Amino acid sequence: MALDYRKAAQGVLDNIGGASNVASAAHCATRLRLVINDNSKVNKEAIENVDGVKGCFEAAGQLQVIFGTGTVNKVFEEFISISGVEAGTKESAKEAAAQKQNPFFRAIKTLGDVFVPIIPAIVASGLLTGILGGLSNAIPGLSDTHWYTIINMFASAALGMLPILIAISAAKKFGGNPFLAAVIGYIMVNPGLVNGWSKLVADENGLMIPNPDIVTWFELGPLKVQNVGYQGHVIPVIIAILFMSILEKWLHKHVPEIIDLFVTPLVTVLCTGLLTIFIIGPVFSGIEEIILSAANALIQLPFGIGGLLIGFFYAFTVVAGFHHMYNMIEAQMVSQNPPANIWMPVATAANVAQGAAAMAVAFKTKNEKTKSVALPASLSAFLGITEPAIFGVNVRYRKPFIAGCIGGAIGGMVASWFGIKATAYGITGLFGYLITTGFWVQYTIAMLVAFAVAFAVSFITFKDPEPAAPKVAPAPASAPAQSKSAGAKKVFAPAKGTAIKSAEINDPTFAAEALGKGLAIIPSEGRIVAPFDGTVEMVFDTKHAIALTSEDGVEILIHVGIDTVNLKGSGYTAHCANGDKVKKGQLLLEFNIATIKEAGYETTTPVVVTNTDDFSDIKVLRTGAVEEGQEVLEIC
Repeated sequence: MALDYRKAAQGVLDNIGGASNVASAAHCATRLRLVINDNSKVNKEAIENVDGVKGCFEAAGQLQVIFGTGTVNKVFEEFISISGVEAGTKESAKEAAAQKQNPFFRAIKTLGDVFVPIIPAIVASGLLTGILGGLSNAIPGLSDTHWYTIINMFASAALGMLPILIAISAAKKFGGNPFLAAVIGYIMVNPGLVNGWSKLVADENGLMIPNPDIVTWFELGPLKVQNVGYQGHVIPVIIAILFMSILEKWLHKHVPEIIDLFVTPLVTVLCTGLLTIFIIGPVFSGIEEIILSAANALIQLPFGIGGLLIGFFYAFTVVAGFHHMYNMIEAQMVSQNPPANIWMPVATAANVAQGAAAMAVAFKTKNEKTKSVALPASLSAFLGITEPAIFGVNVRYRKPFIAGCIGGAIGGMVASWFGIKATAYGITGLFGYLITTGFWVQYTIAMLVAFAVAFAVSFITFKDPEPAAPKVAPAPASAPAQSKSAGAKKVFAPAKGTAIKSAEINDPTFAAEALGKGLAIIPSEGRIVAPFDGTVEMVFDTKHAIALTSEDGVEILIHVGIDTVNLKGSGYTAHCANGDKVKKGQLLLEFNIATIKEAGYETTTPVVVTNTDDFSDIKVLRTGAVEEGQEVLEIC
């Protein structure tokens, strides 16, 4: 029976408190994205029981209701019609969600927006540091070779220049000139200043004493302005670039255009530099040292109590959306000499525990829909992406979420006992082995403890909820219908690149396979071809996604990039239209990989069987390097 789109829209509206409770409404290729005025009026369980709804979760200040490709746009039209709410874009919904948040949460989001883009550079340095340390322990004398010197130079680059990286990222967030920001960042680590990691030096007896090269230039009350660089500091950089961006924008508005090119950069750098050296640097470096000392003191409380507390509450901060503040703490820890991120192992315990709790649900539930979501979501959590497990499973059923928190607490306590240290941030879970060189055994024990406790508690306490209403079985047909799943069907790679499993997709909906099973391809060429002989059901207006149906009934969504609906078609060229009959290998779409990446989006392209429930099994035939036209999915 065809879905009644108006009834589905009404079902959502009735369970979010009505139209008056909607601040903004938009949709992407698969989800309604609603910003709600009063979340206490939302009945998520009832929404999930609305016909057509494949899942419901909150993220980034939005209530996201999953309907799937080809359905969500029709439900959205009915939702707008019956509610009277003005239709918006996905980006406007994000802006409305951000404005709705209080200043604290907006500040936390800002920290995340500054630190997340520089994670690849930190990961590269951290991995090289860890690998170099491990090889030095295994190969005596390696540290005396030229190769060690060269690789160590690579490993220390990002951390040594961290203020410059932060300055550039902060300028992009605050709307300032990133090149002027790089100048301010360099001022803070200028070689003319005493290296910030050398405040203490050893005397002739080996005792640590204040560096005699440090000179106090000025004393402004309790503040001492000294010739010391800001290696190892992050907060002063962010504050300095915030001021720089505000000043630069003000100058652009008030300085006559004929001299703007000369006056604005000069005044911006001079004023920001002086304020940074005299006020911002001394004040906020002191505040930062207090924050870092407090974080270290908390996590190093005796008997692992600190790790227990952090491990328990970590997932709560993910749900609340202010876990990005940990990026700042971890960035401070890895910017010390040597890097010592003691927060990351506790975060890993919390993440693994949430994955274990979701896995227990997958093993115990008798609901096939829940099982199909919970298992891939748990695997995603073990790789460090916890949103599918937390929002798609654990929070929904409550007890698994608490079980995950308990497992995270015990695992975090063990991690604190062992004093595990990482050399970077931005990586948790199984990939964390890459940055915990020298602590692999302890790291394994902490994860196993977190997993075992969370899995056991979740398995014991979880029970399938009673169905909302019994469904009446349809009358038997006079003759059995031919099943769509009769005989194996093939889906061929629509792009050349690297194939990955759904759990590795950096999007909770696709990672949890809420829209259906499949895989994703990270394309190496900007083209999409038909994965079989069939019909084009829909080419989205933004050209970033295409829905097709094969001649033997397989319905496929090809979604080029993550969140690329925001590009509004920029960089995409469609070579097909709705209703076109296509042959396997026929060019459907071209896209510019550089355009997508420069806009800050991933090119990962999910290939999803949206009518998964019509088939008994869907197998991923290939991961890793893949060519156009190679078999990637088998459907039975």
